[in-house]
Amino acid sequence: MSADSGRTLYEELGGSSGIEEIVDRFIVEIAFDNRVFERFADSNVERFREKITEHFCVLANGPCVYTGDSMIDTHAGMQISDAEFNAIVENLITAMDESGSPIAAQNKLLARLAVLKDEIAGI
Repeated sequence: MSADSGRTLYEELGGSSGIEEIVDRFIVEIAFDNRVFERFADSNVERFREKITEHFCVLANGPCVYTGDSMIDTHAGMQISDAEFNAIVENLITAMDESGSPIAAQNKLLARLAVLKDEIAGI
């Protein structure tokens, strides 16, 4: 639970529909970002949408189960640069802003994702 509101981060982000909106906007941001689009050009967008939605839901203490591969298994060998990682973070922030997510909730989700950087970038 969030100490300041008594609600979970999942609830603060708008529950299932809020997270789905963030993810949909995130995918659009990636699609129009020349810094990172090539990394996703051959991706199965529906699978990506499903797994990132599950992942965000779990990280936000929602009633979800993540059924995808580990971050290490997903990103091993990709050699994602810090600049690419940061571009994706910027895309996510834009998506959260556009979906009206409260700044405090955005910061909480970003903090939970930040600890995963070593499982994503440079491996």
